[in-house]
Amino acid sequence: MPDVSDDLRSRLPPPTAASTPLASHASTADQRRFRLCTPHWNAGTNPTDGCNTRAEVLISEAVDAPEVGAGCRLTGGRWWSYYDATWVTAASGLDIDHMVPLAEAWDSGASVWTPQRREAYANDQGAETSLVAVTARSNRSKSDQDPAQWMPPTPDDAVRCQYAAEWVVTKLRWGLAADDTELAALRDIALGCPLESVTYEPAG
Repeated sequence: MPDVSDDLRSRLPPPTAASTPLASHASTADQRRFRLCTPHWNAGTNPTDGCNTRAEVLISEAVDAPEVGAGCRLTGGRWWSYYDATWVTAASGLDIDHMVPLAEAWDSGASVWTPQRREAYANDQGAETSLVAVTARSNRSKSDQDPAQWMPPTPDDAVRCQYAAEWVVTKLRWGLAADDTELAALRDIALGCPLESVTYEPAG
């Protein structure tokens, strides 16, 4: 399918049919449901290389490539965690963040997907924005929160614009809905991002 491209503000995800209060929107229970119903991580894009999705993302996003040893053990390497503007020099210090967390995805439409589609979402390497290597502390600070509740802890407006655009790309790519509070937050952020564009390819 062709890419879809437009400015950030005009490409916000569709609202949910009924608004859901943020307090009950995505929960730890939703995250557990998604994980229990989904193989995570799977064998990645190349099932013969011994590297699962996590390892493949780490290799792909490394600024300086790590050495890949037996059993896909990674040593060395260097990564830039854009959420908190931090260099990381050990793969063990990184989490692979789902741009739209599993609990948020579950609550935004994934609960009715087939197990195969949920697995594809949880391991999506078809778009660079879906899975992001970031510091463990920033990923755990984010947890399952949406942009109305959490944004990267940096004063850099360019990072905030990038994050909002990548959130919108992921929601649109997978046909996930957004609640009213989430949309309001995204609209406010988008006002400060007039040059930020959104380009996505719908997931198969």
